[in-house]
Amino acid sequence: MHMLINGESVDASDGAVIDVINPATGKLVDTVPSATQEDVTHAISCAQKAQPAWASVPVHEKVDILLRFLDLVHENHESLAQTLCAETGKPIVEARAEISNIPIAFRAFCERAKHLYGETIPAGMEAGQEHHVLITRREPLGVIVAVIPFNFPCDLFDQKVAPALLAGNAVVVKPATDNPLTLCRLTALLNEAGVMAGACQIVTGRGSTVGNWLCTAPGVNAVTLTGSTEVGIETARHAADHLVHTALELGGNDAFILLEDGDVDLAVEELVWGRMYNTGQVCCASKRFLVQRSRVEEFAKKVVARISSLSRATRPTRIPNLAVSSLRRQQARPRSR
Repeated sequence: MHMLINGESVDASDGAVIDVINPATGKLVDTVPSATQEDVTHAISCAQKAQPAWASVPVHEKVDILLRFLDLVHENHESLAQTLCAETGKPIVEARAEISNIPIAFRAFCERAKHLYGETIPAGMEAGQEHHVLITRREPLGVIVAVIPFNFPCDLFDQKVAPALLAGNAVVVKPATDNPLTLCRLTALLNEAGVMAGACQIVTGRGSTVGNWLCTAPGVNAVTLTGSTEVGIETARHAADHLVHTALELGGNDAFILLEDGDVDLAVEELVWGRMYNTGQVCCASKRFLVQRSRVEEFAKKVVARISSLSRATRPTRIPNLAVSSLRRQQARPRSR
């Protein structure tokens, strides 16, 4: 598979590639380019040139383009899910669910974008301002680098790329090295739907090289990164050199709380899902277990017994579909996620 730079499918300028291996089978799925610094610089330059033109496209037209993208996602749903399954090692049921989250997220961001109004301060609100009306309006930041992790690549693509594009920014996507294929396809579909060349690009390669080049490039206006705390600290340092905006979602320390009047059996089942879904590779997975002293022994025994009974055939099967999760939050008891 290729990178997408300035609307064109391209290899690395030196021809180097990285193997994408199915972690469940150990078999080669495909290869992607290992971008050079020249490739990264070119992508950022193209983004800088495209961003003002993309920003001038009215919001309602941007929405129409992203809705056409969702039509393409629908047409390619199973193929995208199979790609995600193969490169990530997820069960196909979970891969299909993650692809199904794309239209949920994109439609939500599209609707929100149509209501990002400015503000008006009437004359006379402050002394000396009797004849002045102040108007504020929202403007795009410019070029945004979206660094996306391996665990839920499509969900994070939705959350980073959709709002950035709708706000008039140009986006350069940096997928995880291990599973970049699905995001390469999604980026190509966005361009096919009508996002102009250079406004949404994807470059592939190691985070230690390509990621660093992107995060230290002077032409970048913001970096949004989901990853480890260590990488987040390094990114913040790089961003400080150019006063670049950052949005960092890093390693969490999420609490799972069981009080004295809690349902222990239910808590055990919640633990299995909250800690072990996606083999524990979830940003908000339960990591600290705070249990009332009077329930510790019972809880611990039942947890050990439940975990001991798990096998590949009985792994957690609850799917974190955004629509379903939202409905649960409205109808069910409060839950630590």
